[in-house]
Amino acid sequence: MPGEKQPAVQYYVGVDVGSGSVRAALVDGAGTVVAHAQQPIQVWEPRPDHYEQSSADIWAACCSVTKEVVRGVDASQIRGLGFDATCSLVVVDKQFQPLAVNSEGQNHRNVIMWMDHRAASQVERINATQHRVLSYVGGTMSVEMQPPKLLWIKENLPESWEKVGYFFDLPDFLSWKATGVTARSLCTVVCKWTYTSDKGWDESFWKMIGLEDLMKDKYEKIGNHVLSPGEAVGKGLTPDAAEDLGLPEGIAVAASLIDAHAGGLGVIGADVKGHNLPCENQPITSRVAMICGTSSCHMGVSETPIFVPGVWGPYFSAMVPGLWLNEGGQSATGKLIDHVVRGHVAFPELEAKAAASARSIYTYLNSHLDLIKKSLPVGFLTVDLHVWPDFHGNRSPLTDLTLKGMVVGLTLSQGLDELALIYLATIQAIALGTRHILEVMQAAGHDITTLFLCGGLSKNPLFVQMHADITGKPVVLSKEVESVLVGAAILGACASGDFASIQEAMAKMGKIGRVVQPNHEHKRFYDKKYEVFLKLVEHQREYRSIMKS
Repeated sequence: MPGEKQPAVQYYVGVDVGSGSVRAALVDGAGTVVAHAQQPIQVWEPRPDHYEQSSADIWAACCSVTKEVVRGVDASQIRGLGFDATCSLVVVDKQFQPLAVNSEGQNHRNVIMWMDHRAASQVERINATQHRVLSYVGGTMSVEMQPPKLLWIKENLPESWEKVGYFFDLPDFLSWKATGVTARSLCTVVCKWTYTSDKGWDESFWKMIGLEDLMKDKYEKIGNHVLSPGEAVGKGLTPDAAEDLGLPEGIAVAASLIDAHAGGLGVIGADVKGHNLPCENQPITSRVAMICGTSSCHMGVSETPIFVPGVWGPYFSAMVPGLWLNEGGQSATGKLIDHVVRGHVAFPELEAKAAASARSIYTYLNSHLDLIKKSLPVGFLTVDLHVWPDFHGNRSPLTDLTLKGMVVGLTLSQGLDELALIYLATIQAIALGTRHILEVMQAAGHDITTLFLCGGLSKNPLFVQMHADITGKPVVLSKEVESVLVGAAILGACASGDFASIQEAMAKMGKIGRVVQPNHEHKRFYDKKYEVFLKLVEHQREYRSIMKS
């Protein structure tokens, strides 16, 4: 009615810790990002396959970006806070002070990053046990999970091991910093630590791999209080954390999510009515959320557990409450594209021309491909150029961290045209890898009709179109590009009690932006590319076998 006072808008803060930066967003109840901030964080690479960070540096960045997005907002309108982060391992002592994860004794470097592969021999021994918990990680544990990293610390850093008070997954470290409560999220412990939602920790597993000391005091070091994602943690924000973050003391803080799972939460439940999509009027089990940044994750849910060889899960309630989650992934995607482009001899020329035209290097490359394609579809330019994208090993579905990248079809040419072509072939290889993962999931029992993309690479129209054309499935892009941050805010909204369930918050706060349809006229070409793609790994395994004989 005219003259009636409108209810104040309610806001939720989402904080996302990625591999190289921390981001925060202020999000309203309709899922609109009204403020956004970002700050880089430090990564140390002391030797090959070792990647480390500092939990103090990460928390300081969280505080900085959160203060920025809430500046000028009435504190009474901020209702909840949710965190997501990479599944990196944080190590602290009994007084919660950082402990070194390196032989140099640098205590401030107390985080082993998710993409760190130092524990290759440890994961090999763990997989050799064929313990029953491995059936919930696709049959083979990844070096990116926490048990091999824990075993590496015990075997290589005995001084740190003796002093350890707590091991946290990074998302759980953040909720502890905010609340003072050491509760763990069901998402982290189920997906990365072998916890099961029905039976908890499996004593026989820890004993079998030589980590029985973690069982002491009812698993206090790795967590004995587990909450569902979005559940309120403790009594909310502590006075110290409230001051650090610039938020009201006592506001609700949610049990956290791994970053990819937050992205899935932000997109997979969106209302698709009126877009003529095959998943309309179908359960969300017909959708896969693909979160594509430094690496890529492929999140599919099911009503009953589906065991997919080489794909993580099934994990119960790890992302959407009441549903089982399978998670495929590629260890290097955005990082691979950057590596290929920036390492090319023509990169300085690309950089200069992109700067002169006030465009990003990738926008410039996309337009350059349009110039050289002539009458052909852009994707057909790589008829003689093929890439196998596992420069950092294969996470899914081959679960082989020893696989290497391959390029077939190189010439002596080194110009901008060749850089554009290898860039295109790399994007196609990533999309072909996605097709490989989806086919394995479908063969195991998933019924997937539609892809929902978010993350930095979803901003690249060439990356999106190649995924539609190569998989043959429509791609849905969310209205908010920052879907991971919306997912984190959804957690805070649930913790506040403003929504009855995660599902309700997903439907109201996840919004569709654009739909990209596959070009079915190109199907025959990409079927042939896929056939070549699978041959590449066959050849790699064959020549490795020859060299070992």
